[in-house]
Amino acid sequence: MNAVTAPSSSVALKQKLILLAHGASTEITPRDVGLLPTLARRFAPGRTIYVAHPPKSTLDDVVRTALQVEALGFKACPHIVARRLVSERALREALTELRDGAVEQALLIGGDPEKPVGKFSSTLEVLETGATVEFGFANLGVAGHPEGHRAIGSAMLWNALREKQTFAERTGTRIQIVTQFGFNPQAIVAWFRWLDEHGIHLPVRVGLAGPTPFPKLIKFAMQCGIRGSLAALIRNMSAMNQLTHLATSPDELLVGLVQGLDGEAVGRFQGIHLYSFGGAVATGQWLHAVENGSFDLSPERDRFSMHP
Repeated sequence: MNAVTAPSSSVALKQKLILLAHGASTEITPRDVGLLPTLARRFAPGRTIYVAHPPKSTLDDVVRTALQVEALGFKACPHIVARRLVSERALREALTELRDGAVEQALLIGGDPEKPVGKFSSTLEVLETGATVEFGFANLGVAGHPEGHRAIGSAMLWNALREKQTFAERTGTRIQIVTQFGFNPQAIVAWFRWLDEHGIHLPVRVGLAGPTPFPKLIKFAMQCGIRGSLAALIRNMSAMNQLTHLATSPDELLVGLVQGLDGEAVGRFQGIHLYSFGGAVATGQWLHAVENGSFDLSPERDRFSMHP
């Protein structure tokens, strides 16, 4: 996905936004499995749909849902959460079932529980088992945090990405970074440039929050450990209209991202991922409308509004 360059007109910008929507991934949870027929009517086969692992679901739930996603003609990308793995045996059993169901990719994340349920506390520990290589998972996603994480220092985040990149080079695994969502497109653009400074050359898929009510968005931001712009939002709740560098809707963040990326950053930008936060249908509807060009850019070209 190297088609994003600095747009020279509103028409060019709109076409780039449409193109990004066509290549975007989105997500569901095991509780959303009944919504899959609705999503199948929205999206053409081949769309990547991540299957998140919320606290009240099990890994078996995630696997079963991923298999149904794949059976409908989508590309399933199940979350494998290190701190929710009860054992290496459970990991291997899940990978076996996924492989037998033609699932070829997964997103590996550390997870938020303070105390792991098993022996794994990080993505790197999962990778070091060799299980993903053994079971043929040559396409993996790992987490990126452009705005930092409340529980993990900056140096540790960069070191972890370097180690994952080394694993990719050593094993031939195609690893891409899937970023946490945030509110500051400028921070994401700057982070792309920091990747080079830290010797990270992995491709990146940028995570955006789908259309989500603002209070719910703040709740998930706090759960996900986002620092930076979240702190600014909380400090300035009474002056939201003055925070021109922050974006609290997917259109603002997407436009800011496209307007800001250029040069080498564009070369590693693989597209966007829409976090649905329990609103899979609303996110699907929004994405479908953007794909169809059913929106109008603002005169300032800093956001857009959907057609009624």
